[in-house]
Amino acid sequence: MARPVDGIRTTCPYCGVGCGLIVQGHDAPDDGDPPVTVRGDPAHPANLGRLCSKGAALGETLGPEGRLLYPEIGGQRVPWNTALDHVASGLRAVIERYGPDAVAFYVSGQILTEDYYVANKLMKGFIGSGNIDTNSRLCMSTPVAAQIAAFGADGVPGSYADLELADLVVLAGSNLAWTHPVLFQRLQAARARRPGLRVVVVDPRRTATAEAADLHLPLAPGTDAWLFNGLLHHLRREDRLDLGFLERHTEGFAATLEAARATAGSIPETAIACGLEPADVATFFRWFAATERTVTAFSQGINQSDSGVAKVAAILNVHLATGRIGRAGMGPFSLTGQPNAMGGREVGGLATQLAAHMRLDDPAARDRVRRFWKAPAVAGAPGLKAVDLFRAVEDGRIKALWIIGTNPLFSLPEAARFEKALADCPLVVVSDCVRATETTRLAHVLLPAAAWGEKDGTVTNSERCISRQRAFLPPPGETRPDWWILTQVAQRLGFAEAFPYRSPAEIFREHARLSAFENHGERAFDLGALADLDAAAYQDLGPVQWPLPAGEALRGTPRLYADGRFFTPGGRARLVPVTPQGPTEALDAQLPLRLNTGRLRDQWHSMTRTGRAPRLSTHEPEPFVALAPGDAVALGLQRGDLAEVRSRQGRIFARVRFAPEQRPGQVFVPMHWSRPFATAGRVNALVAARTDPISGQPAFKHAAVSVQPAAMRWHAFVLSRHPVNLPGADYRVTVSGIGHRRDELAGRGPPPDWARWAKAVGAEDSEGPQEWLEFADPAGGRYRAALLREGRLLFTMFAGPGPALPERAWLEGLFAAETLSEPERAALLSGRAPGGPSLPSRTICACFAVSDDRIRKTIDELGLTSCDAVGQHLQAGTNCGSCRPEIEALLRQAGLVPAPRAGAV
Repeated sequence: MARPVDGIRTTCPYCGVGCGLIVQGHDAPDDGDPPVTVRGDPAHPANLGRLCSKGAALGETLGPEGRLLYPEIGGQRVPWNTALDHVASGLRAVIERYGPDAVAFYVSGQILTEDYYVANKLMKGFIGSGNIDTNSRLCMSTPVAAQIAAFGADGVPGSYADLELADLVVLAGSNLAWTHPVLFQRLQAARARRPGLRVVVVDPRRTATAEAADLHLPLAPGTDAWLFNGLLHHLRREDRLDLGFLERHTEGFAATLEAARATAGSIPETAIACGLEPADVATFFRWFAATERTVTAFSQGINQSDSGVAKVAAILNVHLATGRIGRAGMGPFSLTGQPNAMGGREVGGLATQLAAHMRLDDPAARDRVRRFWKAPAVAGAPGLKAVDLFRAVEDGRIKALWIIGTNPLFSLPEAARFEKALADCPLVVVSDCVRATETTRLAHVLLPAAAWGEKDGTVTNSERCISRQRAFLPPPGETRPDWWILTQVAQRLGFAEAFPYRSPAEIFREHARLSAFENHGERAFDLGALADLDAAAYQDLGPVQWPLPAGEALRGTPRLYADGRFFTPGGRARLVPVTPQGPTEALDAQLPLRLNTGRLRDQWHSMTRTGRAPRLSTHEPEPFVALAPGDAVALGLQRGDLAEVRSRQGRIFARVRFAPEQRPGQVFVPMHWSRPFATAGRVNALVAARTDPISGQPAFKHAAVSVQPAAMRWHAFVLSRHPVNLPGADYRVTVSGIGHRRDELAGRGPPPDWARWAKAVGAEDSEGPQEWLEFADPAGGRYRAALLREGRLLFTMFAGPGPALPERAWLEGLFAAETLSEPERAALLSGRAPGGPSLPSRTICACFAVSDDRIRKTIDELGLTSCDAVGQHLQAGTNCGSCRPEIEALLRQAGLVPAPRAGAV
């Protein structure tokens, strides 16, 4: 057994919760074992030792497969100096000919704060353009704009502890159980301790989070502002406002109340506007009015809208009007999507910001930063926001684009359109750790970046907590940290004196000093207490919440605005009148359905990490489209069919999922399947590039689509120990398995010559004698084959004219066997387990690989009546807790717990 080495405290690379990890390495890992083991850090304030399924599986996602390891120009490996010289000379040539605004950077909420700082400084201070934006524009720019308008600062008021201290938690546009599972665990634990803590979920979909709520409000898509305007009006009618707080600490209330009164009158009128039951709206309003300790947490369902800023403003208005801000257990709470979206905002990663939360449209701030940086040409105006930036690539205004740590041709709306734009751009540089993405394939220059676990720095989570990211793996090949790559290019551009960095600690000190520079309490973001950290103190820095002004102990600040002082010029918060607006993309006879996109429990973004972990792919292995059963039947669709989902912008293929929880007229498709994992599953290609006019955030939740049978002429799946050359297909999905991979295929053209193809696959394996099992029915279009060596299964495939192919789970299990038994060999080509057909089964608990079939059987056999009882027998639901709502649903199906009513649980 390998000897463990000392654990290293670091931070999870997934969502904005910012969980602390302890990573334990091995000096000689056993063959096939992960190079490290990962557990939650019980001392970290974000997770207190908890982990979600993704965090728990991190060790399985490490390794060199698929990595970009060496610099490349035009697809050819080159030395670092050659690549860096090429980038610098290319940028210089564009700037000299077309000016600095012909250059742009596009960065990511998944790089570290130190990386972000150098990128922003180079672009805005020395190249002299505002054209640096970030993929956080796609998820977090809406609350940034709304918070600045209301508070005068991009400062989230509270802490995660407030979710546990509240008596009412409102989750608006957030499937917390799947997108921020550790916060969901903390909330559920608090409810167990204090049964009086109520949870309301505001979401068009009945999600796993809604299943666990006390009240679910399945409002019509895009009507959130009507709901919160109606709430504000109700609070005024019921005399539940904090008039003293409004008088002393706010402005704009009269106009805001008038706007609310004009757009959302009585409870029945609000219910009609939102498509809700009046009784459920009344319950929500009554609970909110009567509960001082109320937290309203919101995420992408609110943010990703072309009127998202108005929706967030409506939420902030009700908290300001009731004085429920800055105190324990209350306040509005923006839940960040990416691990360092907050850190990027701190250093000016958004095109509208400068640095240290200063604004580009503020002349005094520009002068202050110019003097601090000793910069020759600080950008004079805000740059282009993400979608506009790529439009500028499309129309030729931007001639050189450097993309760092993100895959915009996967994540942008109208992704296919911008793919063509990028192909025509004269200079595209991509820094990434992954070799094959939609974006890297169009790069002129590829720069290999260090990945999570290989670099040092800091990140900031949703509650303003700065945590250290500590390296625990050596960087493979010639990979380098992003800050180093940027520094090298800056030096080659002639800015060596301003970019002398040799370590992330030096960059962090400068970042902290700038936050405190000429800051006498006027700016919320202040790290003055960290401005003189030496290398050892930086290495040992523990999690701490800003602001941290100089001279104060490193205790951090759990809440902002407790004294009623805000960071507006007059020190008062601003209530903002809201005129609600529904989705702007109209439905019609050709596109009659409203598409909502979102995340799954066990996957992250484009799956470049999570897609490599077999246990994370068993819950939802393929792209799917979830429809109300009545809609599916009316469209001629059956469960498991392949459907074509089409919009004005493009099309994808996805499996049909009957979803009784889905409202009629609405469909849901997950966002995760990028091209390496699915050839036609890029859902953002369906979304129009409509954005909020203030924040520039796209409306990912409201596309108009049609859904119809995909009309494939053949279907197949392939299970193999190693990747094989696959035939051409219109639909291909690759799924990681334990000791094997699975490829799902379908095509509209004539089927391949399967026998010939299978023999070619066998010819690729020449290590020893082979045994073929084969069945062919050319007239019926069916073919089955299996390849064994010394009784061990190497490869099997099934093809037919329709999607009704054998159940995969039992066949996948055969790859764990060193030799197949005679009954298994006999049953192999039928795809049916010995003893009878296997039933389709999904993994419910990814942490312990427990299927729904196993849970059902255990419930039936033992008469279990609770999640805890299931956990005692199967462990399911005892680790990350994300699967508990699904276990509850299985208990309800068994008739062992009462079913919820439509509005409340």
